[in-house]
Amino acid sequence: MIVIQFVISMIATMAFAILFCAPRNEWLLCGLSGAIGWIVYYVMFHHNLGLVLSTTVATFMLTIFSRTLAVIRKQPATVYLLSGIFPLVPGAGIYYTAYYLITGESALCYSKGMETCEIAVSIVFGILFAFAIPQSWLNKLYGKF
Repeated sequence: MIVIQFVISMIATMAFAILFCAPRNEWLLCGLSGAIGWIVYYVMFHHNLGLVLSTTVATFMLTIFSRTLAVIRKQPATVYLLSGIFPLVPGAGIYYTAYYLITGESALCYSKGMETCEIAVSIVFGILFAFAIPQSWLNKLYGKF
């Protein structure tokens, strides 16, 4: 099951990288970044570590991976990060929040809206925590490629 999750998230992320106009020679690594982020989230969530913690740690790992690839491949980290974050974005949560709002189910709208906001904020904090690590540390760790 985890292999299927990895492959599907990689394909979806590569498709987003193509739509995002990422450089052609980076598509595979963009897909890999999304797959890594999703697998970290998937494993943590299925070990009952909670939605917010799972999303924060997955985003943190994805951002560190993206920054590492940026150093090694001499590309901006956003090439890998924006594509890689795609599987973690709560698109269905946004949809259902709007759906419940339109159908007048205010309790469900509030519940789903709060969950969606929590996920969005956890993504932000995962990125912030990872970008708090100085770039010079990554440069020293991986050398000046």
